[in-house]
Amino acid sequence: MNTSGTTAGPAGGILLRQAGARSLAQTRQDMLTRLGALDLAHCVQASEETGAAGGCVRFSIAEEQASAWAPGGDTLSLARRLQLDTEQRPADLTREIVLTLLMAPVPVEFPDLDELVSAVAIRSNIVRAARKTTLSFHTSQAERPEDCWTYKEDCGFVILPGVCLATALAKATQPDVSGTLYSFSCYRATEYVILLGIAEELVHCHPHLLQQLQALWTERPIMSGEFHEVFLREQGSMDAPLPPRYFVPGDRVWFRNPHEPSSEASGYEGSWVIYLGAGLFTNFWKYHQPYTLTDKCLEIFHWRNALYIDAQGHERIDEDRVEALVAASRLDAAETERILELMQRYRDPRGVYQHGGCLDTTREFARWVHPGSTDLVLPQS
Repeated sequence: MNTSGTTAGPAGGILLRQAGARSLAQTRQDMLTRLGALDLAHCVQASEETGAAGGCVRFSIAEEQASAWAPGGDTLSLARRLQLDTEQRPADLTREIVLTLLMAPVPVEFPDLDELVSAVAIRSNIVRAARKTTLSFHTSQAERPEDCWTYKEDCGFVILPGVCLATALAKATQPDVSGTLYSFSCYRATEYVILLGIAEELVHCHPHLLQQLQALWTERPIMSGEFHEVFLREQGSMDAPLPPRYFVPGDRVWFRNPHEPSSEASGYEGSWVIYLGAGLFTNFWKYHQPYTLTDKCLEIFHWRNALYIDAQGHERIDEDRVEALVAASRLDAAETERILELMQRYRDPRGVYQHGGCLDTTREFARWVHPGSTDLVLPQS
């Protein structure tokens, strides 16, 4: 373990700012104590840094160790390499989240250790909720449990007064809770899962913000672009993409359909998922069959081969045909490799359909949530 003083240090990892009266040395020691409880301190290097914004401590995995565990920034096999059972052992999920953050190719910054602890908890909450989320597939219908939700013509679905927001979100997304499958988009499902993960942490760290959130959702929901702006941070860009196989459990991830004609079919512009860890992504239609990256690439590729025009002249995708085509490709190693070579490229910019694949250059995750440091600012209802 390297706990040296001021140094340039590695480029990425976790950055903890100097908080209040606590010294950088205290910040470093507090973090190393937390890492020790996860049996991770032995593989972490810590360096103090100063800059225009003040002091901070950078924590990262030594480059040689990171290359062995996640070569080229590929975290999809990390849990397997370290024999982590992230589904049955909650501490292993925490380890995978912290390790992948420590391997971040660009710094993931936090104002203090409390915000980092909550960020890890939110990611864990999101993964647990996402594992249970299943929807009834429909590209145009939307419905919610009537004992929790009502529809407003001017803004969409809101919760009924007196209904717990977390309960309403769980009932809408988890058939184990409601006993029913509800229809809405995978994009909206990711919002609900993320919001549920945040709400569950606010109970502990910021109850007043949770009350404000609860009150707002009885007036109007926050959706789509506004949801992204209010609740999420984004890492990476088209000019500076993240490594294509770098994912942190709890990330929201976009897979783009790179085939323009089939992307015109409603609901098939791409696919929004949550990364569950252990190399798996959510399957909101069959939660017990999560996707690998290969699964997702094959499915999106074959949308083009299952495109048809319905009686009303609308583009549609035959899901049964997609499933059959994916199964056939799986039996042909050379064909699978050909498809993956096409699909496992970074996507083209918006509006461009040339040589790009389905992989996005960015990842999305929750904002800070503690009183005094939160940057999650709710709009006026």
